[in-house]
Amino acid sequence: MSVRELVVLGTASQVPTRHRNHNGYLLRWDGEGILFDPGEGTQRQMLRAGVAAHDINRICVTHFHGDHSLGLAGVIQRINLDRVPHPVTAHYPASGQRFFERLRYATAYRETVALDQKPVGGDSAVLATTDAYTLDAHRLSHPVESYGYRITEPDGRRMLPEKLAAHGIQGPGVGRLQREGVFDGVTLDDVSEVRRGQRFAFVMDTRLCDGVYALAEGCDMLVIESTFLDEDEQLASDHGHLTAGQAARVARDAGVRHLVLTHFSQRYSDPYEFERQARAAGYEGELTVAQDLWRIPVPKRT
Repeated sequence: MSVRELVVLGTASQVPTRHRNHNGYLLRWDGEGILFDPGEGTQRQMLRAGVAAHDINRICVTHFHGDHSLGLAGVIQRINLDRVPHPVTAHYPASGQRFFERLRYATAYRETVALDQKPVGGDSAVLATTDAYTLDAHRLSHPVESYGYRITEPDGRRMLPEKLAAHGIQGPGVGRLQREGVFDGVTLDDVSEVRRGQRFAFVMDTRLCDGVYALAEGCDMLVIESTFLDEDEQLASDHGHLTAGQAARVARDAGVRHLVLTHFSQRYSDPYEFERQARAAGYEGELTVAQDLWRIPVPKRT
């Protein structure tokens, strides 16, 4: 059975707390795992969350600040130690190539796994196209070069039972129609409709910018930083971050179905204030203020 869920490994911003580890998020997308922003302590959090090195097919790093990347050394070495049987692809800002190399070879170990490096450059880029999804990236606005990532499933078709019945198509005829596009003079368009593919976006450290909106547009799940509360909006802008209200307004305007807020500053003790401010900003969809080790299902297809 296919599984699409977000496994939250860490939700702190620059400084971890007793209850929040540095960043780390594993997206399970059917049989594939995409690890986003492995900060310090990610390998330990994987153990606690029941995530194995074998679950990782891609690593996507938004930028090379420590809370988003210091865990790379341990994760890469664990992938090799466990002899993961499939290739692993790493995406990261091309301008940070030297940081990636330093982390990859931080200490001595035996390389046993093919690690394919596909860095990101420009304002936007398509990074991978598979049968299950397209992965693309958009530049964000932060003091160092930063990118957000978006996964888009190809559109499919939803068969309409009443129209199939009206055309007298049933049993093996349905399968043949789906495979060949036409059966007994009836086309696929006659008895089905487009089912939009699911969309997921991951947006970390950034001010409001065009990239944020491009990533969020029409998403079923948007994982987005909300480092600050609204009363500290100027501080957020100065340091290249978003507030809870800003993140929620992006989700509202983009038609996001499930908004996941994360990357919280240690200065705030009440996580529910982020939810209150997000609702006050007018977001009415499903809302989660992320906690470490939570598993959050991607909304089912509509």
